[in-house]
Amino acid sequence: MQVVQFRQMKDGTKEEYEFLTEHEEAYAKGLPDRILQALKNLENTLSGYQVSRLEHSLQSATRAEADGADKEMIVAALIHDLGDDLAPHNHSQYAASILRPYVRPQVTWVINQHGLFQNFYYAHHLGGDPNERDYLKDHPWYQSCVDFCERWDQSSFDPDYPTKPLEYFESMVREIFTRPAFDPKYVGAQTMGKSAVDIAMSGTA
Repeated sequence: MQVVQFRQMKDGTKEEYEFLTEHEEAYAKGLPDRILQALKNLENTLSGYQVSRLEHSLQSATRAEADGADKEMIVAALIHDLGDDLAPHNHSQYAASILRPYVRPQVTWVINQHGLFQNFYYAHHLGGDPNERDYLKDHPWYQSCVDFCERWDQSSFDPDYPTKPLEYFESMVREIFTRPAFDPKYVGAQTMGKSAVDIAMSGTA
């Protein structure tokens, strides 16, 4: 079989879906390479800062590691702005969706909310509410997101900081994104069927 015969998914056979699953699983193995390439592409996004978006991402990950973060959170810091190109108004949710099948729900929640929490530093200059994040102040991972932004995100626009190169983090990216998707060992009881919104709002698996 080279291609399936159906033109509507409801008409597919068991053999055709087994065939497609093999192709999808093979394609998924290339995810780390695609993520690394997407990170490289951040070199040419969002001008006006003293560092590129790639340098900001690398610096965030470097600071996270220096602060004792584990690999899941380091990789999350590395890709937290990966959605700037395709999801400029909801880049946090974009990155969280990429991470969600491979990391614990706390990491997904922090990345999902980091854009809102970053508003604390500048929204007042633009007529916004810097304290909008306070509606989540009773959430068990609220402080984790505060710390993510304070220690690693808002502080990582320094061209003089000794930032590690992308090659340094490559093995971590490959380790995280070659895990079996939605493996309870890493993500708890959540499944693909539970939406990112459910995870983000409840903070539970």
